[in-house]
Amino acid sequence: MKKDIYQIKKSKVERKNPVCPKCGEGIFLAEHKDRYHCGKCGYTRWKEKNKKQE
Repeated sequence: MKKDIYQIKKSKVERKNPVCPKCGEGIFLAEHKDRYHCGKCGYTRWKEKNKKQE
């Protein structure tokens, strides 16, 4: 199942996924369960885990 990377709000197009900082505009990071990953250059940004303080 393919996820949409754009959303239209009030006649403006918004990007849903972050852009790769190495490759620049137009190259999106793929969203995985625990990270964002660029398929072009291999850049990976890990998602922060939500820690419950008990």
